[in-house]
Amino acid sequence: MSVVSALPEVPEPVLADLRARLRAYRPVTTAGEQGWDRGVDPDYLAALLRYWADGYDWRAHEERIRSLPWVDLDTGPTPLRVVHQRADADDAPTVVLLHGWPDSVLRFERVLPLLTDVDVVVPALPGFPFARAVPQGGLPAAAMAEVVGRALEQLGVSRYVVSAGDVGSNVAESLATDRPAAVAALHLTDVSQYRYLANPPTELSEREQAYLRAGHEWQASEGAYMHQQGTRPRTLAVGLGDSPAGLAAWILEKLRSWTDCHGDVESVFTRDEILTWITAYWVSGCIGTSFTPYVDKTGRPAGQITAPTAFTLFPRDLANAPREFAERFHDVRSWEEPPAGGHFAAWERPEDYVRGVRTALELAAQD
Repeated sequence: MSVVSALPEVPEPVLADLRARLRAYRPVTTAGEQGWDRGVDPDYLAALLRYWADGYDWRAHEERIRSLPWVDLDTGPTPLRVVHQRADADDAPTVVLLHGWPDSVLRFERVLPLLTDVDVVVPALPGFPFARAVPQGGLPAAAMAEVVGRALEQLGVSRYVVSAGDVGSNVAESLATDRPAAVAALHLTDVSQYRYLANPPTELSEREQAYLRAGHEWQASEGAYMHQQGTRPRTLAVGLGDSPAGLAAWILEKLRSWTDCHGDVESVFTRDEILTWITAYWVSGCIGTSFTPYVDKTGRPAGQITAPTAFTLFPRDLANAPREFAERFHDVRSWEEPPAGGHFAAWERPEDYVRGVRTALELAAQD
């Protein structure tokens, strides 16, 4: 059963507690000069926290988020909440947008106005901000795919295009593997890193070998978060779930280093936008459950995906594979490399992102 729903309003005591914690922030002394070379810049963080405590207004952003067309779906023991933006035409195709970490459905706010001619379903993935609570807390990618698939059936959607990146790409691959008749085409912004981190193919070309080297170098210099979230999630979750300053530092670093911002995070996100993405994690208390796809290895990508696939690879994403590596696992029909953009491409470069979605829609219509 599906129910059009209003996203619950955050209770005022939760926001009052947040402000009190922020005002009690205790700066931590570290060695070395200020700056971003060893993680988050302490001066920038302190200024952001002051604004979060006494200048930022969650209610103004909450009103906009709650106005999205939310639908609650009773998909058995694991309920799902989605944004369902309907097209005017009854026969419009459906696009499913899958977010990643450390973000939420907010990744696609700038894309939704560009896709009013199609039905758009944006699941709040279990364990992430705005999601319905599930008994397990969070889910691995394969289990998320099963829940999303059941939700689409409940909405009466039998065939759809899936567009995704990051964790969402793993969910998309599982959907395409388990429901090949339903997934008409894929649009992806990356090849899952698990394709080279676990049982990589042999007899690689020079470009593929260079990609694997670059990927492992990225893991060594930037990927510690994956290892920590995947091996000691409960330890990490205590600090991030109890300290808004810690949570802000953890997420802010990623928003800056993973975007095409040339070192200036506020060229991509305003301070209010940064804090809205972070506050979504705080008020939902979901940082620990959002680690689940990193912890639980069931259903990670394996084998060949038969759905026709359009790739849009943005230059400042984490570790971009060459086309020949992607073709080992996907039926690659389109390959675009825009001149700018990073990991949160749907937010950073919505027009370029939507062009890839529309290419996938064309592939689905041809199939």
